[in-house]
Amino acid sequence: MVRTKEQLLDEYLVASARVGDRRAFDLLARRWGRKLLAHAWRLTGDADLAREAAQDGWVEILRGLGRLRDERAFPAWAYQIVTRRCARQIGRVRRERALTAAVAIEPLAEGESNETSDPGASVRLRAALAALPEGQRAAVGLFYLEDLSVAEVAIALNVPAGTVKTRLMHARRTLRAVLEGDV
Repeated sequence: MVRTKEQLLDEYLVASARVGDRRAFDLLARRWGRKLLAHAWRLTGDADLAREAAQDGWVEILRGLGRLRDERAFPAWAYQIVTRRCARQIGRVRRERALTAAVAIEPLAEGESNETSDPGASVRLRAALAALPEGQRAAVGLFYLEDLSVAEVAIALNVPAGTVKTRLMHARRTLRAVLEGDV
């Protein structure tokens, strides 16, 4: 197969960047940046998600370039990395949307009625849940609303059980402060 001048230049830049030539990597990033960003945009359909996925992809490319043995494989390898980053971004957005929707439609807790001594408590609780950081919100939702154990939440969130316990502890503090009117 006859390779074009563009392909030969890319192969040279990959080989040079792999051995630490910063200028070669910069030129490679300039040559491939728009292509990988366009690919990310096609996959995500969102400019911000695409930029974040492409940027994260370049970090991974920089870290893994030393392990790439065939310079000709760079295009497919780089596209594969950006594709994986896009899938992670899309998954994160879907999880955030699903959790937000679950909190919004969550029925009143058992024993709770609409005629509480503080009718605004339920509204404040829902607002406080929505304002929690993503990790805490996810842990609270799975542990309290879906009745998963700490171990099951850890598996679902792909974090250690200790991290789940810490997230639940901080979330409970925040929610308690909101309900007691400290916040």
